[in-house]
Amino acid sequence: MQLRLFRDSHAVTIIAAIHMRDEQPTIRPATNDDAPALRELIFTILREFNLPPDPDNTDADLNDIESSYFERGGRFDVLVDGSGEIIGSVGLHRVDEGMIELRKMYLRSNERGKGLGTRLLDHALTEARRMGCRRMTLETASQLKTAIGMYTRAGFRPMCGTIHTKRCDQAYEMEL
Repeated sequence: MQLRLFRDSHAVTIIAAIHMRDEQPTIRPATNDDAPALRELIFTILREFNLPPDPDNTDADLNDIESSYFERGGRFDVLVDGSGEIIGSVGLHRVDEGMIELRKMYLRSNERGKGLGTRLLDHALTEARRMGCRRMTLETASQLKTAIGMYTRAGFRPMCGTIHTKRCDQAYEMEL
């Protein structure tokens, strides 16, 4: 995109804003400073699918992302648009030396259908392999049909066993 400068600073601002919206979203590590925006994003999406947020238990990890993920050998990344606004998230929670759990993979509703969910999942799989993990698990809810389709296309298979998250009714696993 070619950017022309005009004498009117308002026109420059508008053109710069249009240019920022055209930029591809980027993935970066989350920090605790992102926690309020992440809670807002994730809780809004949960309510969209009639799933209850659980800030005192399942979602308590969003209160201290750094200690819940990074300090335990995992990671938590956010997808940000050209203006720096968080539009998606994905967490990798270390279970043990060779196993990691995919958590908190969410994408704002107006960003769906653009391949960004697949991009987040591919990023998570790449990072898990880089971290030396051999197996990834996840829990999800049957209402999240599009996400489940994406997981199965990527190679996840249904898993038997205990589901730990109250709002979830399905579990999947994948050998990395």
